[in-house]
Amino acid sequence: MTTPAMLLSRRDLDFLLYEVLDAESLSSRPRFAEHGRETFDSALDLSAQLAANLFRPHNKLSDQNEPRFVNGRVEMIPEVKAAIGAYAEAGLIAATQDAAHGGMQLPMTITQACYAYFDAANVSTASYGMLTIANANLLARYGSEQQKQLYLPGLLSGRFLGTMCLSETQAGSSLADIRTIADPQPDGTYRITGSKMWISAGDHELSENIIHLVLARLRGAPPGAKGISLFVVPKRLVAEDGSVGASNNVVLAGLNHKMGFRGITNCVLNFGESGPTIGTMVGEPNKGLAYMFHMMNEARIAIGRCATMLGYTGYLHALDYARTRLQGRPPAAKDPTQPPVPIIAHADVRRMLLAQKAYVEGALALILSCARLVDEQTTASSAQERTGANLLLDVLTPVAKAWPSKYCLAANDLAIQVHGGYGYTREFDVEQFYRDNRLNPIHEGTNGIQALDLLGRKVMMDDGAAFRLIIDRMGKTVQQAEASANPDVRTWGVELARALDALVETTAVLRDETDAERRLANASIYLDVFGHTVIAWMWLIQAITAAHRFSSGDASSADRDFYSGKLRACQYFFRWELPQVETGHALLRRRDPTCLDMRDSWF
Repeated sequence: MTTPAMLLSRRDLDFLLYEVLDAESLSSRPRFAEHGRETFDSALDLSAQLAANLFRPHNKLSDQNEPRFVNGRVEMIPEVKAAIGAYAEAGLIAATQDAAHGGMQLPMTITQACYAYFDAANVSTASYGMLTIANANLLARYGSEQQKQLYLPGLLSGRFLGTMCLSETQAGSSLADIRTIADPQPDGTYRITGSKMWISAGDHELSENIIHLVLARLRGAPPGAKGISLFVVPKRLVAEDGSVGASNNVVLAGLNHKMGFRGITNCVLNFGESGPTIGTMVGEPNKGLAYMFHMMNEARIAIGRCATMLGYTGYLHALDYARTRLQGRPPAAKDPTQPPVPIIAHADVRRMLLAQKAYVEGALALILSCARLVDEQTTASSAQERTGANLLLDVLTPVAKAWPSKYCLAANDLAIQVHGGYGYTREFDVEQFYRDNRLNPIHEGTNGIQALDLLGRKVMMDDGAAFRLIIDRMGKTVQQAEASANPDVRTWGVELARALDALVETTAVLRDETDAERRLANASIYLDVFGHTVIAWMWLIQAITAAHRFSSGDASSADRDFYSGKLRACQYFFRWELPQVETGHALLRRRDPTCLDMRDSWF
């Protein structure tokens, strides 16, 4: 049985939560006053054990026995339902919710760390919970009182599970082109007619009901994104007392069969095909996409977390293999009768492990930093602090989704390489981690869409307010680095300052480009250089703390090894990774037209 240590390093998690992010100080805020380090650690311990004992054991089984479409219903292995039931019973769906609603009022910083264990253990099964949490959070914010009373108790207790129904076959990521229709009825409800594609967790028998959040158009609504409304559409109708009634004619038309992420159903759903499908509108007409972005942005950070943890557990598996696999001898060893050495003794294997460590631990720092910003949004003492957290989270969300889903996937690729031929076989876990992670650059908005969002909206909005703020925050970390007693940390501070200057210059060039198509043609390169700069920032923050702790008189031998690893990983990122942004900056400043000017007929 996999131990929690093979999912996530608890020492690294404690370092990020308590030494870097000072999560314990959140208990001084009224909302979290019932909590402290003891309750935070209890939640983490519980999550680690549930993930290792109930989620991890069926990860490979659910991959090899994906859900089946049999006589109009879904069949899947029973272990999934048992795991989700235990997850809900532990209160993890409602972890951040008000105590009055059955929640634990845990900080988002802690709950994201809890959820990370489940992503590493079994990302498919964990995603049923992730979607339900985001669904409930949207309804809690935008739903009517009646909608909250009908659906939130079931969602937060796990009696109901939730989805988001956005895409359609003809529209894909272009939500402006959806065709699902909502017709108003005399009783204030709506008849929903249409079809949705790629709906994760769209049908199953894991819960009493499934609560769909569906994007649809009213007849005569404005074309494009401005004419989209949002509706709550349960699989089965819910009575005022919360009991589940008759079918609501949400019909499973088929399942999509994926390269990875196989354990969660991915559905084609038809609404109104076999009878009336009833929905109720969330909020106001034609504002559905704005409401749905609350759930989508939450899901995007969750996807970054999933990508991070698949890379992270892959790294831990590769590290364990490299320490135990005996093969080859050092280059200077000429005697073939000498015993082979563990492959971690080979410099190139250490290179691959160090790259993985730099990617996954940097990405985890970013995800938990975003979670801390959510706590600042809701509980910071001043309006200025809350506004600042909101701006930073806006500009970091596309990075938090896209950078881990690219580079932690690269970490999975390296984990396979460390295993050699064994890594390419199904007997070892790392090949599944890669397949599962390959979805993350695609769903909840492809990385290309995240790039357009970052460059086209986030860094330009409010006359660049969010961009200026994040540059300022990174600059403050540079100042901290310059004051460090560690000469390496001071050097990395200088290098990050240089990277910030380059990013500011490139952004100014692109802001001045009046041709929007040319400005955005290389947006993916901009996302890459922006993301690498942000991860360098995450590593510098860690290095400042690690250097200080290393030099303190109370650091144990194990702690000194841990901090040395952090400093060496930071060195790797600054020497091997950050210099790569220079090529990207050059392309962006030239507004290179190579891809834009390529014609269809030339391929």
